[in-house]
Amino acid sequence: MVIRTARLGLTEKTLRGNGPMDLIETAPKDRGTVLAEQRTDLAIQRTNMAAERSLMAWIRTSLSMIGFGFSIYKFFQYLPEELAAGNIQRPQAPRNLGLTLIALGTLALVAATWQHWNFLKSVQSSKTRHLWSISFVVAIFVILIGLITFYGVLLRHGPF
Repeated sequence: MVIRTARLGLTEKTLRGNGPMDLIETAPKDRGTVLAEQRTDLAIQRTNMAAERSLMAWIRTSLSMIGFGFSIYKFFQYLPEELAAGNIQRPQAPRNLGLTLIALGTLALVAATWQHWNFLKSVQSSKTRHLWSISFVVAIFVILIGLITFYGVLLRHGPF
C-alpha cells in the first residue's frame, strides 16, 4: 500500500506488512517538484480544453456549411415556374452546389473529429482518462445529420 502525500506535503510512504519495520519512507520531495507535477497536470488540462475548443469550432463551421448547402437546395427547389419557362440555364446547379457544401461540411467534420480523437489519445497516452466528451458526441451527431441530409438531397427522398 502506497501512501502518497506529494500534493500536500513532501514524502511518500510504503506500507508492506504488519511489522514495526515495514514502514519505509522515501526521500522527501522538494516544493519545486510538487509544483512542477501540479503544473504538468494543469498543462494537460489546458491542452485538452484547447482541443475541445478547436473541435467545437469545426462543429460550428461544418454545421454552417451543411445548413447553407441545404438552404440553397431548398430555395431553388421552389422555383418550378422558372424551370418550366426555361429561364434557368442549369437547373441542377443549385442542387449540385448544395450537395457539394453538405459533403464538404460533413467530410471536414469527420476529418476534424478523427484528428481530435488521435490527438487526445497521444496526449493522454500515459493516463487512463475518458476520451469521450460532450463536443465529441455532438460532432458524431452532426456527422450523422450531415450524412442523412446528403442522402436526402442526393436521392430527393426523406422528410424534407
